[in-house]
Amino acid sequence: MKKILHDVINYEIFVKMSFAAVAGLVIGLERELKGKPLGLKTCLIVSVISCLLTVVSFESAFLYSKEYSRPMDPGRIPSYIISGIGFLGAGVILRRSNEAISGLTTAALVLGSAALGITIGAGFYIEALTGVIFIIIGMKVIPYLFNKLGPKKLNEKEIKIKLYIKMATDLTTLLKEMKSKDLGIKHVKIKEEGADDIIITCIVTVHKKVYTTDIYYSIKSLNGVIKVEAESLE
Repeated sequence: MKKILHDVINYEIFVKMSFAAVAGLVIGLERELKGKPLGLKTCLIVSVISCLLTVVSFESAFLYSKEYSRPMDPGRIPSYIISGIGFLGAGVILRRSNEAISGLTTAALVLGSAALGITIGAGFYIEALTGVIFIIIGMKVIPYLFNKLGPKKLNEKEIKIKLYIKMATDLTTLLKEMKSKDLGIKHVKIKEEGADDIIITCIVTVHKKVYTTDIYYSIKSLNGVIKVEAESLE
């Protein structure tokens, strides 16, 4: 009887960890295809280990509660998993040289992998499957729909522009000419460079389908512009 019970427990653990591995693979594959730092292997490991620790936590709570003569909290280890994942997630959140923050989505998905592992380890298979489906919908389907049907603001990207301009140029007229080319302009900073040049630094917003090179050539053709530097913030 004990052997049969032991085999059943092992089989259930195998199913849980297999399910956790698949969930981690699905999330990690999406990151891997986008070339993100935490990809397939990391999400798989996070999900499987979270599942394993959750199973151990729940099993030990029932197996050893009598020996300790007091009830054990099966949720203690999973709570520590979430705390530990915070450090892993923080490692992929980066501030780039252009002051843009990147890695937030990857950090969130690492947390999601851990949460799925915990959910599966606790035996909630349907809930875990629902979680995977909603994550995929949130990562793929909803952004696609917003790109097609959403407001214009959601279809824009930002490009950091640095203009070197002749001192005699009318800056107001120059900015108006940029706007006439369907370029949104914000965060304008004007600085004199020596006695002959002016530097304007600003953020230009355009449709996501517009190439950064197109913006470069468009601004470079304006009167008074000596040199242009363009950098995508995405």
